[in-house]
Amino acid sequence: MNYKDHSDQKIVAGNKIGILLTNLGTPDAPTTSAVRRYLAEFLSDPRVVETPRLLWMLILHGIILRTRPKRSAAAYAEVWEEDGSPLLTISKQQSAGLQTLLDELANDRYQVVLAMRYGNPSITHGLEQLRQGGCNRILVLPLYPQYSATTSASTFDAVSKELHSWRWLPDLRFISHYPTYPAYIQALASSIRNFWDQHGKADKLLLSFHGIPQSYADGGDPYPEECRATAEAVAGALGLDASEWLFSFQSRMGNKPWIKPYTDTMLQELGQQGTQSINIICPGFPTDCLETLEEIAIENQAYFHNAGGGNYSYIPALNASKIHIEMLAELVSEQTLGW
Repeated sequence: MNYKDHSDQKIVAGNKIGILLTNLGTPDAPTTSAVRRYLAEFLSDPRVVETPRLLWMLILHGIILRTRPKRSAAAYAEVWEEDGSPLLTISKQQSAGLQTLLDELANDRYQVVLAMRYGNPSITHGLEQLRQGGCNRILVLPLYPQYSATTSASTFDAVSKELHSWRWLPDLRFISHYPTYPAYIQALASSIRNFWDQHGKADKLLLSFHGIPQSYADGGDPYPEECRATAEAVAGALGLDASEWLFSFQSRMGNKPWIKPYTDTMLQELGQQGTQSINIICPGFPTDCLETLEEIAIENQAYFHNAGGGNYSYIPALNASKIHIEMLAELVSEQTLGW
């Protein structure tokens, strides 16, 4: 084993606690080549695609990476902003907001660094920043409220892989999920109420979560149950009865079954039933991204309207809102007690 040279590391008792705030990632640009690089890294992760490696690599490099990047680049171009990828821009705002609030609450005790599981800034880069900052205690906080091996476990894999080459290891804590964390549920409920105050309450509230293959759930991934727990907790906090809300799963890929009900199918059915108005929120996405801004706000709205549905409104993610940053700070404070 060739360990990295960390001889310049100065370990001082009582120094800062590092917070590695992570998200999924994004291409560097809305171009075919940039999207191809991103998808190659993302779809090569065995946590994401569990198909036998040799077969999957042939499919990935022989078919998918030759066809999908162009289509995905066009979708990214629809939501790309002047400052770049919405997910990266908002994630930076979340990181900066969390740093500011923690400084106010804890007198410069924490150092917050942003990292992406795929793409840039990388987890390797983020951990190195914390090392250079003298953080001998690190809390990893992936922005995945509901646990899945495809997200939370994959992030843990990446952190572990990087630390495998470190001669000196920091104390490490990892937040794997927070599906019914009270402050998270209250933040979602407050966001929905604020939207209703400004735009009116729709006939239905649909809570849409990213899907996973059904075989992953059958294999023991608790993700569907955690999504249901989040949805039920939010509906309870809002005082909704069973006729006023639904939950579903979006973003499926390929021809194999994914966990149901499917968001696009449900919206088409609701449209066919003549639903006059619907609000849709994506509680599994604390940061707006392609899956919310393009897939939900644009593509799925068209499914609903084309099927005969009425008013359709997407409720934005918590993003860098004050209540979300306060919730993250509370979570960090609780998880670093005793450090």
